[in-house]
Order: sequence, then structure tokens, then C-alpha cells
Amino acid sequence: MLYRIAKIVTAPTVRLLWRPVVQGREHVPETGPAILASNHLSILDSFFLPALLPRKVTFVAKNEYFTGNPVTAMFMRSTGNLAIDRESAGAAQAMLDAAAGVLKAGELFGIYPEGTRSPDGRLYKGKIGVAWLALTTGTPVVPVAMEGVDRVLPPGASVPRITRIGIRIGAPTVYTGDPGSARDRRQVTDQIMEAIRDLSGQEYVNKYAASVKNAS
Repeated sequence: MLYRIAKIVTAPTVRLLWRPVVQGREHVPETGPAILASNHLSILDSFFLPALLPRKVTFVAKNEYFTGNPVTAMFMRSTGNLAIDRESAGAAQAMLDAAAGVLKAGELFGIYPEGTRSPDGRLYKGKIGVAWLALTTGTPVVPVAMEGVDRVLPPGASVPRITRIGIRIGAPTVYTGDPGSARDRRQVTDQIMEAIRDLSGQEYVNKYAASVKNAS
């Protein structure tokens, strides 16, 4: 109920203020499960994408977003995000198990294979969890490219800016392979990142975004 109320409010607001251009909306299945694998430019990615699709999209977000600022916490809950404690030893698997549950229920699950926001607008190496999820559940992966969202709320900014955004959605693909094989997971992840890059046109960096952030 909270999600539907939030959608009624956010969808018209997003269309009015940010005049989004959405290409490939037809690639999102009308029913059944799908993994929406997106590049990650801003915390607002998880706000804009669900607002502009007719179906509910579930993301995971770090637990701090649900326990800190009450406005942020309300936003996270109203937009259907799942809280994950990223500091726990089993955080990654807990996220994947939660995602598998969403997909088994026939719903859409959104994931950022880069694992964290891009520090400079480039596309970084994907983590293999997205491949494990796709291969374990047999769910189609729909590549997504967010555009211009980083200009809406740049690092350090507290007030969103009014600037046009875009979303490009590619055709779904069902990947095959052994989820227990590290080689298969890496290969499928790289193929997913290539599909995202083809949509976004971003420069690709064969490094993890988190390692680049930690080194700066």
C-alpha cells in the first residue's frame, strides 16, 4: 500500500520536473520475474527507475539508510527497498538470497552489478553476484542505463537539481551456465556489463568501483 501511494505521488513529479526520456520500456516483462541490471550513478537511481515503470521494482540498500535520517528511511521503505547489513560476514549472500526470494515470487528485482556508485561517471567492473542470481534462478536479465541522474544530485549536494534525465532499457537475455563455476559467473557478469555499456555509452574501467574509491 505504501509503495502504491508513493508511486502515485512520485511518478507525476518525476515526469514534470525531470522530463525523463525512457527508451525500451517494452523490454520489461509485463508479468513474471526479471532482473533489472543497471549502471549506478546516483542514490536517486533507485527512485527514478521504479517511478517510471508500471511494475514494482525491489532494490536492496545498506541498512544505514533505514536507521539514520527519518526522511531517507521513509523514502527507502516506500519505494520497496530491502535493508541489508553490508558489514555482516554474510551480507552478500543474504542480499542474493533476498533477491532470489523476490524473483521466485514473480517480481522484478533491481541490482547494480558495480556494487557501488560510479566515482566519476564511468562504468566499472561488475561483481559476480548478478550472474549467480541469474544462473541460479534462470531469470532473464534486462540491462538498464541511467543517464544524467548524477547531475541531479552530485556528491555533496543536498538539494536535487532540475535537469533532464534518461533511461535506456535493453532486451532481456536468459544466460546459461553453472552458478557454482567461478568462470561461468565471471563470463556472464562481463556479458551483462557489456550490454549495459552498449546502452549507456560509458567508458568501461576493468576495475571495481569500490577499490577506486578506497584508493582516492
